Amino acid sequence: MMLKLYGFSKVNAYACGHTRDLRVLWALEEMQLPFELVGMDHPAYDLNTEAYRQLSPFEQIPAIDDGGLVLSESAAIVVYLAKKSDRLIPGDHAGEAQVIRWCFTAMNSVEPPLLSLMVHDWTADGRCSKPRDFLVGWVNRVLTNLERWFADRDFVATKDFTVADILMAHVLLSGIKDEGLIVPYPRVASYRDRCLARPAWKHTIAAYGARVEAG
Repeated sequence: MMLKLYGFSKVNAYACGHTRDLRVLWALEEMQLPFELVGMDHPAYDLNTEAYRQLSPFEQIPAIDDGGLVLSESAAIVVYLAKKSDRLIPGDHAGEAQVIRWCFTAMNSVEPPLLSLMVHDWTADGRCSKPRDFLVGWVNRVLTNLERWFADRDFVATKDFTVADILMAHVLLSGIKDEGLIVPYPRVASYRDRCLARPAWKHTIAAYGARVEAG
C-alpha cells in the first residue's frame, strides 16, 4: 500500500504557505518516496472528525498512514521517513543522535519563542509592550545561540543536509514574519536561505502553491 499523507487542500490565508505539512512534503521530495496526498479542507472542518482524530489526536496536519502505521507530528514523521528510506539521516549511531538532537532543538528550543511572538503580534491589542519585549528578548537569545553554532558549519546537525535541516529551516521560514528579527544574525539567515535554495524545496513549495487554496 502506498504511503498516505494527510495535508491541506484549503487553509486560512494567514497560514497558507507556512503549514507543517510542507516539512513532510519537502522530505518526501528529497527522498523521492512515492505517496498519495489526502487533501484536507481546514475551513470545512475536515480535521475535526472522529475519523481524523484516530490519525491525529490533536486534529492537526500533517499525519501519515504507511500501510497501517499511523503517525502525526511533523518531526516524528520526517525522522520515520528518513529511517525508512535510509536518506537524510546518518547510518551510524553518533550521527543519528545528532540529527535527533537537532530535530528536538528545532521543535523545542527555536520554534516556541518564534511562534509565541507570532501569536502575540496576531492577538495583542497594543496596550502593554512588556509581553512583546520579553518575547523579542527570548527570540534574540535563541537566534544568538544559533548564530554562534553556525560559525563553522553549513548544516545544523552534520556536515550534510539532513531532516534536522528541513525542520530547522522551515521553523525559521514560517516562524519569522518580521525579517528585521533575523538581520542581526547573518549566519542564521544564510543557513536558512541555503536550505531553501535546494531544488526539492523549490519544487515542493511551487506544487503546494498550485494546489492549496487559501480561504
